Amino acid sequence: MPRAPVHPRRKGPGRTSAGAATASVVVGVLFVSGCSGDDPGPTGTVSAPRISTSATSSASTTTSPSTTASPTSAAATATIAKDLDVPWGLAFLPDGSALVTLRDEGRLLQVRAGQAPRVLGEVPGVTPDGEGGLLGVAVSPDFATDQSIFVYFTAADDNRVVRLTFADGAATRPTVVLRGIPKAGHHNGGRLAFGPDGYLYVTTGDAGKSDRSQDKEALGGKILRITKDGKPAPGNPFGASPVWSYGHRNVQGIAWAPDGRMFASEFGQNTWDELNLIQPGRNYGWPVVEGRAGRSGFTDPLVQWATSDASPSGIAVTEGAVWMAALRGESLWRVPLTTNGVGRPDRLLEGRYGRLRDAVTAPDGRLWVLTSNTFRGTPAADDDRVVALSLDDF
Repeated sequence: MPRAPVHPRRKGPGRTSAGAATASVVVGVLFVSGCSGDDPGPTGTVSAPRISTSATSSASTTTSPSTTASPTSAAATATIAKDLDVPWGLAFLPDGSALVTLRDEGRLLQVRAGQAPRVLGEVPGVTPDGEGGLLGVAVSPDFATDQSIFVYFTAADDNRVVRLTFADGAATRPTVVLRGIPKAGHHNGGRLAFGPDGYLYVTTGDAGKSDRSQDKEALGGKILRITKDGKPAPGNPFGASPVWSYGHRNVQGIAWAPDGRMFASEFGQNTWDELNLIQPGRNYGWPVVEGRAGRSGFTDPLVQWATSDASPSGIAVTEGAVWMAALRGESLWRVPLTTNGVGRPDRLLEGRYGRLRDAVTAPDGRLWVLTSNTFRGTPAADDDRVVALSLDDF
């Protein structure tokens, strides 16, 4: 069962009309027509966990408020955009601007420091539903030649990945490259990212039916690896299948270290949230196990958190660490990387910006984070925001 919600969705003070993406926004060209995972609800009492600090690839770390560093005094370098309605995904274009998705409005924004966000239009076919809507966004590594961007969204019958052509300030020619991913009001996955191998990785949730996660024939509860045309990528572990790893409940963050290690953040149910080292063909346990199990056939997480401290979404890898945005935990977690594993996590920015949805490294080295207070949470007057953080301040 999903975690029970605490707060209904509500707008912050000074919110503009429902259709407005920001108080001062430039409108661009429209597209051519053609537990929940986030939940901040109570989870019951969990006894204080023991800590493991072994820095090996198989070692796991359990965190709790008593075992993490105090919040730092780091301040944001700048608020890049504000007054956004449920922002979800963020990806940078080669020119240093970023694309931001608005989940419930189905809109795609172009955001640049020092300028008002530009609304590129509504993505056709988006059908918002609970935690579903316009979710992840990724920019082709060959953007200079193919001008392609990819979005993940909830449609009327499924979740799907769509390719768009972005040129001259317009996103056009939507083409579905992957369909049939199960949808629900919760556990939709939704993160997109190109790996260092040039293939597109897609995270999916179990969409409320946990048996999908162990079924290698189903697309739910997986990390998928596909070509830009939506075909299973060469070298996938299960032959002509897009499945890269399975046994996931609801993965919303993926990123790679410079040495090629792939990491993913995952929502647990009522006990443990996870940071996993992803390896092809591995089974990450859901729904048989949650968190560290030590059972043959299942891969344990590198780090696990009580759900009250995390509810993890987007992650970034930079400056020798995984940086993980936490929703219910209202924090930015820094997990230091070692040669063979991870060090002890530090809890940063606790409560400063409320719920955090995504974290992405900008071309200038800053970390851009998305807040997520207008869906669940207590919005400030200028929520939701894109905030740029200087890592030198941590």
